[in-house]
Amino acid sequence: MKAAELTAISFDAPEARTFTPEQKEYLSGFLEGVVRGQWTPYVGQDASGRLTAVGTEGATNQAAATEEETIHGFALSEVTKQELWKHSENPLDSWDRLVEHAEADRFPSDENNFRFRYFGMFHVAPAQNSFMLRCRIPAGELTAAQMRGLAQLSDDYGNGKAAITTRSNLQIREIAPRNLVNVVTRLQSLGLTSRGSGVDNIRNITASPAAGVDPQELIDTRPFARALHHYILNSRDLYGLPRKFNVAFEGGGAIDTAADTNDIGFMAVTVPHSLTGTSVRAHQPAELAPGIAFRVELAGISGHKQLASDCGILIQPHQAVAVAAAMIRVFAENGDRTDRKKARLKYLIDRWGSDRFIEETQKKLAFDLMSVPRASCASRRPAVKHGHIGAYKQSQKGLNYLGAIVPVGIMSSRQMRRVAEIAEHYGSGSIRLTPWQNFILTDISDAFLATAERALERVGFPTKTSHIAGGLVACTGNQGCKYAAADTKSHAVQLADHLRSRIALDHPINIHFTGCPNSCAQHYCGDIGLQGVGVNVNGQTVEGYHIVLGGGMGADAGIGRQVFTGISFDAVPGLIEHILKTFLNLRKTGEAFIEFTRRHELKALQELFTP
Repeated sequence: MKAAELTAISFDAPEARTFTPEQKEYLSGFLEGVVRGQWTPYVGQDASGRLTAVGTEGATNQAAATEEETIHGFALSEVTKQELWKHSENPLDSWDRLVEHAEADRFPSDENNFRFRYFGMFHVAPAQNSFMLRCRIPAGELTAAQMRGLAQLSDDYGNGKAAITTRSNLQIREIAPRNLVNVVTRLQSLGLTSRGSGVDNIRNITASPAAGVDPQELIDTRPFARALHHYILNSRDLYGLPRKFNVAFEGGGAIDTAADTNDIGFMAVTVPHSLTGTSVRAHQPAELAPGIAFRVELAGISGHKQLASDCGILIQPHQAVAVAAAMIRVFAENGDRTDRKKARLKYLIDRWGSDRFIEETQKKLAFDLMSVPRASCASRRPAVKHGHIGAYKQSQKGLNYLGAIVPVGIMSSRQMRRVAEIAEHYGSGSIRLTPWQNFILTDISDAFLATAERALERVGFPTKTSHIAGGLVACTGNQGCKYAAADTKSHAVQLADHLRSRIALDHPINIHFTGCPNSCAQHYCGDIGLQGVGVNVNGQTVEGYHIVLGGGMGADAGIGRQVFTGISFDAVPGLIEHILKTFLNLRKTGEAFIEFTRRHELKALQELFTP
């Protein structure tokens, strides 16, 4: 029976004649709802989003909560502004912004400054109201032609200088915005790139500076650094990390690569005999043949007082690049995107533990990772401290590699051209940049070695140096970085000059100047480390330093301890002189500075070294 028929019969009945009009209207609606199976009207939505009066046609429940968009599981309302910038437009798609700023000769906003760093261009105001170029030089290896081209680039668009960094890289400063595009394209014409050299990207891939020529090395690490470099360049997703990421390949040679300060360090080792490991995927025993392999160290971040530690994995050399790519992707998918201070690999592993990180890495690999105790592998021979300075025999008969000291890493364009000439005239034209802010020339014959040494000396880059100057490392400092609290490069040179005639050491030490807690110069890893801070002297803020002692890398790996706090730079040279003289007077026979400082408690060091 239809609802109209039912309501008509009902309301014509004698007992219904006493209903008021309002009651009749209510009952009519009620009875119609009974017949339809409902008694309340609905508002629905059709497939195109228009509203309907029939609930069964609805396509969307408008009362349901809208699910918030996420970035790798983090809600947009929770992530940092940098993540929102990357989400709104991938920085790799920001080329037109770069062109626009070059045409207008305009400096960028904070957002565009962030984006331009994906192209290797850094607006470094207020320290300098200009741009800095940072290259990508895998394994730190340049040809003489590239060095010459970089010198010309610096003359044409920069300040006529270049700085070697602690990632075996080069930076050029004082670039006007109108030259943004000119610089990037000129660099590419040299066979180099700057893509992804800053902010949330994988930084320059480092390798052993004397790889391929060092008689002590276990394996030539350059092919791995180059392969990972090119894989990154061709993998768009590897440019979307939560923060910066560092990878190094250590070949077991005479020159330390500072791999234990990296997020991932591949450390070459010898497997002396067949041994049994454990498959991470199957948790079953697996046999491993003797030979050269890489152990994997994770989560080095020296500014946060942590060196990389062995994660228990042993891999075959041909697997290294795939393992690196898998680990980086695990970090990209799970690293913190809500707090920039906690967005490094260290904090993901702190949260998970290394076992879970390795298990997640295994899920991305087609081959099995093998867990092998570190003790099953032969230890590498210790690196030669300051082995990046001086002449050394190569594995190739009759040839030598020659390391020159570059004071705080700064070269003029004229010096760069002369180095290129010397590399071509007396060697193979190969120039290796090192993490110690200097360079090495390779393939110099015995007959030309003394001549090459004299030529470098005349350029201003001695190959024989004191035990202090050879290990002097300094970050950019406040002359070029807004974060730095002190003029580190100038102060490092002044300290070396002060100590040169006052201290005679019988073993090399490393002195690292860094301008801020980010520790780009790895001050926690130096025999003596200095971190720039503002110091109050008579009501005025002056440049000064915290003093850290007893750090080291490689065979001496360890984080130094802060012994003095807030020392004005005027007092620093005298204090370091006193520290070294006290050490020389009190040490045991043949004892190194790092050994002396590590066998004393912090309070004892403060008492011993206070003038």
